[in-house]
Amino acid sequence: MVRSGRYTRLNVYLLILSVLQLNLHTVEGVWPLPQAFTSSTERYPLNPQAFYFGYGRQSAAQQGCSVLDSAFRRYFSLIFPDYTDGRLHFSQYKPFTVEVSIDHDDCEGYPNEDSSERYNLSVSAGQASLKAETVWGALRGLETFSQLVYQNDFAYYRTLLMLNFPRFQFRGILLDTSRHYLPVQAILKTLDAMAYSKFNVFHWHIVDDPSFPYQSSSFPDLSSKGAFHPMTHIYTQSDVRRVISHARLWGIRVLPEFDSPGHTTSWGKGQPGLLTPCYNGGTPSGTFGPVNPALPSTYQFMARLFKEVSSVFPDSYIHLGGDEVDFSCWKSNPDVRAFMQKMGFGSDFTKLEAFYMENIVNITSALNKTSIVWQDVFDYHERRSSLSVVEVWREGCYLCEVRRVAKAGLRVILASPWYLDLPGPTHNWARYYTVWPLAFKGTEEQKKLVIGGEVCMWGEYVDATNLSPRLWPRASAAAERLWSDEKQTSNVDKAFPRLQDFRCKLLRRGIQAEPLYVGHCKHEYQGV
Repeated sequence: MVRSGRYTRLNVYLLILSVLQLNLHTVEGVWPLPQAFTSSTERYPLNPQAFYFGYGRQSAAQQGCSVLDSAFRRYFSLIFPDYTDGRLHFSQYKPFTVEVSIDHDDCEGYPNEDSSERYNLSVSAGQASLKAETVWGALRGLETFSQLVYQNDFAYYRTLLMLNFPRFQFRGILLDTSRHYLPVQAILKTLDAMAYSKFNVFHWHIVDDPSFPYQSSSFPDLSSKGAFHPMTHIYTQSDVRRVISHARLWGIRVLPEFDSPGHTTSWGKGQPGLLTPCYNGGTPSGTFGPVNPALPSTYQFMARLFKEVSSVFPDSYIHLGGDEVDFSCWKSNPDVRAFMQKMGFGSDFTKLEAFYMENIVNITSALNKTSIVWQDVFDYHERRSSLSVVEVWREGCYLCEVRRVAKAGLRVILASPWYLDLPGPTHNWARYYTVWPLAFKGTEEQKKLVIGGEVCMWGEYVDATNLSPRLWPRASAAAERLWSDEKQTSNVDKAFPRLQDFRCKLLRRGIQAEPLYVGHCKHEYQGV
């Protein structure tokens, strides 16, 4: 990657910062913890009538950059939440300018797996300088700056020098919109909260057994017959574009998941012949199992569906699922068993699943998409060279699985320790904080294959009424683990006051984050 002269200076900054004593008390509300910084204790007031965002002269992006222009408007409101134009007069205060400079003009693109989020933030009397390689890094820096502004009756700031970048490139949150339909507004609000914690991937588990809310232009019957309601509980193409557009402005990738061959009951309602007919003895039972892997029509349908999905979702990643396939229906079906004999699979149904998944992976590869699969596919797959990214989700020794996948030379996403729907006290954020993703025996090259992790919020007991308090601030605990230096953030007791302060920030920004313990926020949640 080409770096400008300002990034050779970053090494100098890092050297300076490495010898400075970090004072955590000066960044009470900054979450996740920055990689390296120093800060003064003296506070200076900010005047909303003399506060400006601007572009540096040498910045590759200038006024008209959709991502940053939009961010400037958002962050002004977040920094001065009580300001109404014309109401306040602080003429005695000096003006303050936040000058943003980026190396690459990626204002009209989308964030991707290679996007740099590194930034350098310097705050001095009367001005702040934010330098980043990309607009996505600038967004992360603006979020940090907004958290550094101390809110009392008025806004204050401290002088500061900071170098920041994420430890892991993939920091995701999964929402399940099949088991309960989530209104678009609830998704958009979740994207906002994700950006506050510096998550950068929205894993949209959009369809599953209970319902198929995605309205396909190629196969409209999938939603008209498979959704909970064909009009009120669907995501139209316009809805999907709205989510993707909103996510882009926050620097968040939208990663769709169309899970098969299992978890597809709702698919069969709108696509006859797709699912496997189950047999009871020698006769059909009238029930259906996973997608039928023995029919050419199955792969023709999947090729057409994924061609559409690939054009709708711009991200280069696509999640193909592949988990929890019940083989009993396949075993009962004489046509499937005959197909297995023809293919030389014998009675090993894991080979049949591997055959199916390899076909689906090939379909998406032809569309220039990088496929993610759940760990079941890796476990069953003998020819693993066709796989790209494996998501580890099962309980037990999940680091053992991470090690196996990395040893096979494949990229890994860790989800196992961050299933927020699992039983246990909902307030126990520390269990999600004390996770060490790279604590397995392996080479440095193998550990580099762990590209990140994700928080999973499955929808059996979650809808728009309780989504936010179930997610936040517990998901923020995982966010710090995925962004920050592990050695600096290994102590739960030290993290607690910062997270408590950050939780209050979330409340003031309209996010229903549940309390960590006894106490209060100066600005309690206003939505009730």
